[in-house]
Amino acid sequence: MTISQEARDKVGSVAGDALALLTHVADTAAQRMRETGAVGEDVLATPNSWTSVEATRFLNQLSGETHRNLVKLTQEPAVARVVVEDDAGVAFTYYISRGTPLGADYNGARLASYRAPVGRLAALPVGAEATLPALGGAISVTVSERTLLKPTKPGHDWDSVDTRFEGGDYGPLTVASLRALLKRDLANDTGLDLVEQLLAAEDAGAPNVWEGIRRTLITKMGLRDQPVLDRYQDDIFRLPLDSRLLILGPPGTGKTTTLIRRLGQKLDPAFLTEDEADSVDRAQRPNGIPHAQSWIMFTPTDLLKQYVKEAFAREGIPASDLRIRTWADYRRDVARNTLGILKTATGGGPFVMREAGTILLPGTMASQIAWFSDFDGWQRTAFWDDLRAAARALSANPEAATADLGRRLLAVMETADRGMGAGALAELVAAGDDVQGLLGRLKGSTDKIIHAALNLQLNRNRGFVDELSAFLSTLASEGDDPDDPDADEDEDAAQPKTGRMAAAITAYTRAVRAQALAQAQQRAVGRQTRNGRLLEWLGDRSLAQGERLAVGESLLVQSFVRHFVNPVQRYVGGIPARYRRFRRLRQGEAAWYHPDGFATGDLDPLEVDVVMLAVLRTAGALARDRRVGRDLDRPAYARVREVGELYRNQVLVDEAADFSPIQLACMAGLATPGIQSFFACGDFNQRVTAWGSRSVEDVRWACPGIEVRTITVSYRQSRQLNDFARQIILVSEGEAVDVALPEHVDNEGVAPVLGRNLADPDSIVIWLARRIAEIEACVQQLPSVAVLVNGEDEVQRIAGRLNTALADLNVRAVACPFGQVIGQDGDVRVFDVQHIKGLEFEAVFFVGVDALARSQPELFDKYLYVGATRAATYLGVTIGGPDLPQRLAPLGALFGEGWSGLPDGPGLRSPA
Repeated sequence: MTISQEARDKVGSVAGDALALLTHVADTAAQRMRETGAVGEDVLATPNSWTSVEATRFLNQLSGETHRNLVKLTQEPAVARVVVEDDAGVAFTYYISRGTPLGADYNGARLASYRAPVGRLAALPVGAEATLPALGGAISVTVSERTLLKPTKPGHDWDSVDTRFEGGDYGPLTVASLRALLKRDLANDTGLDLVEQLLAAEDAGAPNVWEGIRRTLITKMGLRDQPVLDRYQDDIFRLPLDSRLLILGPPGTGKTTTLIRRLGQKLDPAFLTEDEADSVDRAQRPNGIPHAQSWIMFTPTDLLKQYVKEAFAREGIPASDLRIRTWADYRRDVARNTLGILKTATGGGPFVMREAGTILLPGTMASQIAWFSDFDGWQRTAFWDDLRAAARALSANPEAATADLGRRLLAVMETADRGMGAGALAELVAAGDDVQGLLGRLKGSTDKIIHAALNLQLNRNRGFVDELSAFLSTLASEGDDPDDPDADEDEDAAQPKTGRMAAAITAYTRAVRAQALAQAQQRAVGRQTRNGRLLEWLGDRSLAQGERLAVGESLLVQSFVRHFVNPVQRYVGGIPARYRRFRRLRQGEAAWYHPDGFATGDLDPLEVDVVMLAVLRTAGALARDRRVGRDLDRPAYARVREVGELYRNQVLVDEAADFSPIQLACMAGLATPGIQSFFACGDFNQRVTAWGSRSVEDVRWACPGIEVRTITVSYRQSRQLNDFARQIILVSEGEAVDVALPEHVDNEGVAPVLGRNLADPDSIVIWLARRIAEIEACVQQLPSVAVLVNGEDEVQRIAGRLNTALADLNVRAVACPFGQVIGQDGDVRVFDVQHIKGLEFEAVFFVGVDALARSQPELFDKYLYVGATRAATYLGVTIGGPDLPQRLAPLGALFGEGWSGLPDGPGLRSPA
């Protein structure tokens, strides 16, 4: 192409300056790495393992951050060059790096990190205005030139490929290679010998400069790297730390990239504002995790998790599996090991999580918010009602001291509203000494009587405990129903005892207590319970008849007192037990649950979410209360502190629509109370889970006060595929957002193609192989290609046959079961479509859309939308019959048959 001499001179001048800058920044960083090495314990004059742990940890963290920054600068010295002018016409040049530059300037140009406020200049187009910090205030500037760099070092010298130039009177231009541009400009230099002139002239025949922005071919699987955000993404990137935001937008708009870039900035203490740094310092962090590590991100699939980790690595952010989690893994871990919901080998909670799907009624999944609200309101009311009933019983006790305590507790109960009641709980905790005193006196008396009864049996028969232990061994598989009224109320007696003799004595104590309590309540011990079986064996060797009633009445009073021994633990830790009561009640009312078909100890995964959310919201409300906060270190609030160990200063969620409102609310509940930073992104049209969130209202319920922003510029798809994706939304009655394609980019592509009457694997594979060969012929190389199938059982079968069919082209097809990343760049990868969210490929093939419509009529169009929007340029779809599913029939006119005009394609090996 022809550009003006002025533009040519400007681009050539910038190219030379930019390459010099890249060399300087990279060499300086490399030299600093050689000079400083790693910072470690050796810098401490007298390191002491007892007193310098925190100092050592800080130094190691500092060393790691410094090293990562230096590595980043050596690999990518700068990503943008921006020239701005102030109101007086004075120009300033800035080079912007993804890392933090080691100096403030170079050859008159200023150096800055993209994370710094001045880094926003890189995101602004020519002509945009900005405000920059300056001594004594701020100055207004206008962007006059912008150059976006893609540094590379193929040999000894730095280059920048596909560099974008834009000025007030030229561009945008794309230069394939800055070094090649400079080489050609030197072609007329008389200092070149004849050979060099001939080579330069030959190179000049190859295009190196394009008008507009050059589309790049996707040659590897993964998330797109976007070193510089656009101005709308950049606005989100720079929001304050304590923001709560939902980013909505169609595929390819850079939502995930924006999340990752924002996290990187907010983890770097150098770029926190003073207010943000203060909030981090003030934040309540009972888990002791440093801010740089206090974050967590949730993704719906393991495959997306893997590529998000790679994107974090490009930002220099260490991201272990503890910080990027799928909800399924996180739920099981926390419900089992922290919140006391699921059973463990050593006890744990009361439930076992089952995937059977036989517990919830069909309508429950569509009404999750109402379901949770029903349970949460019921369980809080039940807790306070139980406490009130216990306080009333104590206030009516004939003993004056007991009655007086009961009246005091009842007065506290009257101040508790139907909400969280943090203030009332704080008052109950304050009364703990009096409660413990009364309980200790009563328990001491009954323990003495039971101990005497056991001694009597031992005096009569020295082998009594051995005989008792032998009988208990026959009951090894027996157990009391936790809902049975005979279950022991004494938390101390319920603690596991070690040793055969101790276990026998504990069992005797529990049984005679249960018998006495039952008599005081004028009922019988359940004969099939463990206590009932043991009492039958004991016969008259338990408490004497005359003592039994007195002990039982005392135990009944103790059970009322025990409600107030640790009210916070009962409130928070008792939620799983109250859920069991709630479910049994609603089963009887034919609400939310099937009436039978599952064990009382089984939980559907969505039920685990409901119980988790109740625990997180209850503990979170207590942690945010100032009265509780003052005394949080007291043993009475241990349960709140345990939940607090889960808090993170930043919580991020990718593909939010695939998570239920309950799950999103759990994630929001993990945000540190003093900061409340929660960022999520997604697209409701891409929801491919039956339980996923369906609207902004769902997310606003999950995270009250969340702001919603929509990004509409899509950088992934060609015009044809963008139009096709929009039509899928329209025919599926979704809400189609007006997607804008980037300006000055050649967005033209090719129509999607449809393979009809492809019912058997061999015909499918032959069609796929021909289309893949066409793509390679069109672009002169094989780009990134994905084949999506309708289930794990199809992955290996299609991959194996396709591998055979492509053998003569020296192309390999690789099965990626369960979303695992298998194979190399250049391989054709085969996935189950459910694992492919968030990724992009140059070409995507969706096999058997009509079969998917039959198997998943409610979601198949969502899956097609997800699959179609993974493709940048080439999309192929197959159906087993002649016609598309009825809902998709209007899309038929948008398809072609092939891309090269040669439907038979090259000769290919039979897949058989």
